[in-house]
Amino acid sequence: MYKKYFAFPYVFWILCGTIIPIGMIFYYGFTDRSGMFTTANVLAILEPVHRKALGMSLLLSLISTLICLLTAFPLALILKGSRLGRKGFMVFIFVLPMWMNFLLRTMAWQVILEKGGIFNTMLSYLHLPQFQLINTPAAIVLGMVYDFLPFMVLPIYNVLMKIDGNIIEAAYDLGAGRGKVFSSVVLPLSVPGIVSGVTMVFVPSLTTFVISNILGGGKIYLIGNIIEQEFTTSANWNLGSGLSLVMMLFIVISMAILRVLDSKGEGNFI
Repeated sequence: MYKKYFAFPYVFWILCGTIIPIGMIFYYGFTDRSGMFTTANVLAILEPVHRKALGMSLLLSLISTLICLLTAFPLALILKGSRLGRKGFMVFIFVLPMWMNFLLRTMAWQVILEKGGIFNTMLSYLHLPQFQLINTPAAIVLGMVYDFLPFMVLPIYNVLMKIDGNIIEAAYDLGAGRGKVFSSVVLPLSVPGIVSGVTMVFVPSLTTFVISNILGGGKIYLIGNIIEQEFTTSANWNLGSGLSLVMMLFIVISMAILRVLDSKGEGNFI
């Protein structure tokens, strides 16, 4: 009878941490500084500078998500088949960097990639030409992949570990080769983990501004940087909220597409 009262703290937390902030974003996004209704803040995404930043954000987030997926799936397969992976030691190694502060991890890559950093110092020692990686889109993608790769590995690994080995053995007994077993058995059954991993990598990659600030040197503007500046430097909460609503729309669309793929992928992805 009294069990429902235990949900009050959760409801209060959702109300204060989710519903009210989103409501404020909608309010500021569709009003001007005088409080009058307007759609100018949302339509501002069509301005060249905002459109370019959004395009760059989508491009870099898609590239980083694809790299994470292509890297994480083989790693998850190796972890599944290795004794260390089954004991959780290798999984612990992948999770360990996540215990470090996100900002410190990103700044570490700044030290590695800067002109006189560790990477170019090693190239100079080997008498190889140096590269200008810092303050480039490649550096931002590298930072995204490093920071978000564990979020791709762990869901895929968890799904692979739940695949019944008898199903794979049955496929081999029926004459299927390794390629056929992978494409018709392993890959379809791992789609839920792939969808979860893609969501957990794509969304923060699309909205990040810290990585681009540090590894991009403020020279490469993503939509997250513009939104952050509107809230902090320009103190234009209305425009920042309007652009945030556009970002939320892209995130909702991407998650809806992934949900469709997930529902089809439970057994008939191939």
